[in-house]
Amino acid sequence: MSEIRSYRRVFDLERRVYSIDSLRLNPGGVPVRGILYLLAILAVALVATQLPLVGVAARAVPWYLRDLALPGAAATVLSLLRVDGRTFHLTAGALLLYWATPRRLMRLQRSEPIGRVWFPEPIVFLPDGSDARMRRLRYRGPGAVLITCEHERVQPTRSRVRRARNVVVLRPSGQGRQLGEGKVVVLAHAGRLLVERTLGTRSLR
Repeated sequence: MSEIRSYRRVFDLERRVYSIDSLRLNPGGVPVRGILYLLAILAVALVATQLPLVGVAARAVPWYLRDLALPGAAATVLSLLRVDGRTFHLTAGALLLYWATPRRLMRLQRSEPIGRVWFPEPIVFLPDGSDARMRRLRYRGPGAVLITCEHERVQPTRSRVRRARNVVVLRPSGQGRQLGEGKVVVLAHAGRLLVERTLGTRSLR
């Protein structure tokens, strides 16, 4: 059996201020939470009056409404407002936490919404020459390309490629046998290498 040292553990008693020095307030008392709301609203109002656009509209309101009536009325409403038995600041904190945290978790991390399609990132695929034939390839320099099978260099066939500079067009020749010693083609920064699959096949753009 646990020992209850205070009735505050059993009843949620609200702290109220009944008088300030010799000045007696509302007979029912003013909740301390309402006073804190009033101070927070006054601070927001003072900051709003210094803003470029909002401050013009705020300063147009009479001071007794801006600094007394409206903050007092808002603080009274907020102190009386309860959502599912919780006070306003607890409800606002719960809503902010709900909006800030992810709705779905996967391995304790934010997951994608259900129904979205995942696409992998672009993958660069470069043949290493181990195939029995040369694959279509377009490579942009700078860099170096090692060619290990029989090939021949041809002239670009398309007008767009013909106008380009530093373009090397290759196609397989013979039976596509492996070379005894590979050939390295070095490309400059603006150079391009186009590989055609077979004789008569148009080169890539």
